[in-house]
Amino acid sequence: MKFSVVVPIYKCSQTITELSSRLIDTLSTLSNEFEVIYVNDSSPENEWEIILELARKESRIKGINLSRNFGQHYAITAGLANAKGEWIVVMDGDLQDQPEQIIDLYNKTKEGFDIVSARRVNRKDKFSKKLFSAFFYKVFGYLTNVNYDNTIANFGIYHKNVILSVLSMKDKVRAFPILLQWVGYNRTGIAVSHMERMSGKSSYNYSKLFKLAFEIIISFSNKPLLLMIRGGFFISILSFAVGVFYLYKNITGQILVSGFTSLIISIWFLSGIILLSLGILGVYIDKIFDASKDRPLYIVKDRIGL
Repeated sequence: MKFSVVVPIYKCSQTITELSSRLIDTLSTLSNEFEVIYVNDSSPENEWEIILELARKESRIKGINLSRNFGQHYAITAGLANAKGEWIVVMDGDLQDQPEQIIDLYNKTKEGFDIVSARRVNRKDKFSKKLFSAFFYKVFGYLTNVNYDNTIANFGIYHKNVILSVLSMKDKVRAFPILLQWVGYNRTGIAVSHMERMSGKSSYNYSKLFKLAFEIIISFSNKPLLLMIRGGFFISILSFAVGVFYLYKNITGQILVSGFTSLIISIWFLSGIILLSLGILGVYIDKIFDASKDRPLYIVKDRIGL
């Protein structure tokens, strides 16, 4: 098998038929040995019925139906685990990623690259979403000491050895671009056009984005714990200095009545720091608890062509 295309599907019922047609036309210009794997992430629409119909008409279209909504990156993992191609493409199913650009991505691999990512130079997303993405990668880069490009998402082409390395990672929180960054290999990116969403709206609302961002940061970086130590050390030094200052004023008779305000502020401030630190520590313990249960990343309910 030369090519595999993995497409996580959620609320893409109006685009999946056109996407299939364009994928087949594009991939046929490169090789007759290819497969398109749709992973239905328990979408509330009728995508699975459409996938079944497409697979019956075209044997190179295959499908996986998850038992519930596990999330985009878990759906990608399920597709990658079943992909047989030497080169594997990951893309979204809403046609914002253009199938025709797979040719450009593949041609770039001939220069010796194992990973060729699509850089969305002109993202057709809301300004607030682009701003959130840029802010997240800045913060995440600081916490992991790695520079990340916020114009790169899932769309790209990857050699099978890269995908095998990604699948070997047992992280319970899956973030495909972050896992790719960790495994290394020869990589590059090319500029691609990013299209407007043809129908509907993104399934990622701001609540989900913040939750995903928080889980990724906690799962891939221990720097918040180190910052807690630094913060505690700084507060200890500051408290000691303030204590020495007020002890001096008390000895020299400059304080006649103890200050109620400063006492209350100190108690509330330090209590807040302690509770925040315990909360962050608790989240890390929760992640350890989840990992100890060793549950599967996803559950496949049905499949066709695989």
